[in-house]
Amino acid sequence: MIYFDNAATTMLKPPSVAQAVAQAINSFGGVGRGVHEASLSADVAVYKCRQALAQLFDAPDPRRVTFGLNATEALNTLIGGLLQEGDHAITTAASHNSVLRPLYRKQDREGVELSILPVAPDAHIDLGAYERLFKPNTKLAVVTHASNLTGDVYDVAAMARIAHEHGALFAIDAAQTAGLVPIDMQADGIDAVAFTGHKSLYGPQGTGGLALMPEVDLPSFKVGGSGTHSYDRLHPSFYPEHLEAGTLNGHGIAGLLAGVEYIQDTGVAAIGRRTSELAERFEAGVRAIPGVRVYGGHGGVGRTGIVALNIGDIDSAQVSDALNYEYGICTRAGAHCAPLMHRALGTDRQGAVRFSFSHLNAEDEVDAGIRAIADIAAGFDGNE
Repeated sequence: MIYFDNAATTMLKPPSVAQAVAQAINSFGGVGRGVHEASLSADVAVYKCRQALAQLFDAPDPRRVTFGLNATEALNTLIGGLLQEGDHAITTAASHNSVLRPLYRKQDREGVELSILPVAPDAHIDLGAYERLFKPNTKLAVVTHASNLTGDVYDVAAMARIAHEHGALFAIDAAQTAGLVPIDMQADGIDAVAFTGHKSLYGPQGTGGLALMPEVDLPSFKVGGSGTHSYDRLHPSFYPEHLEAGTLNGHGIAGLLAGVEYIQDTGVAAIGRRTSELAERFEAGVRAIPGVRVYGGHGGVGRTGIVALNIGDIDSAQVSDALNYEYGICTRAGAHCAPLMHRALGTDRQGAVRFSFSHLNAEDEVDAGIRAIADIAAGFDGNE
């Protein structure tokens, strides 16, 4: 098997991640649920992970790194908590449904105003047009840091500056970039980062959360057991407990900590550079194949490890199935939970075949992917 679906979840992970999870399963008690050795061991791992993520994102307070299931839950917490009737929000057509659907729900149920910045066919966004969307009641601009369809990385520092000049908060969906592209909340003016653990942070599935600047305050998204202040009628108002309820996924967070420590040891820049090199190698190879169309990849200020393509008019699912069953290559086809981006690219009917590379992939795997696309394209007669 050759795994090129890292934008969905990284399957190849540092060995230390599985080792940390196995050790945690055999030694952890409940996080924040006791003062015995097993519980305290879990507490220490969770706190170390908060610290490591705060360092990775340059978040000033580890207590404001809160854990949940994934970036989708984090974005629901953020959008659902911040926006109220009378507010205006901005996003872009590059956004994943994890941003769009919480915004649509606010729009439909509470009358929140919503503006969506278009994306050009080359995946580029116009910062001048973005600035013109702001209104006196704009409360939040929430954007994807990088497209999960094309891999284009957007200039979030410039977007944050514009948002702050208009008195709005600025948040990013970092599902595709955390651990792969540098994120500096303080230097870039990012008020909130929604992250997932199971992609380029190399943690297990079921891990993720929010990193918040001190000026961002949210209502509790879920309430219940907190491990402290149990006689209080209301959920704790202090962080991180304010946004966490129930027993945390200590086993998963232990694995996430191992993933983040691997990133810190290896370096985000080195990981990103290697990943981009593999994507560029693949893109150069497939662009030379007749009938192949590549989408985006050069419309932002950088790129992740994603290359999206189609072959002629073949349905993207048919190509992805052939890659899997005939060549043992794992990719993702279809809409990728990014409907507006597909409409911008003109691929909403055909979908696209998404190759997404990890720095742990090898050049010979990339070259095998190029040969497979060439074989499939050669067998396409244009009438299928």
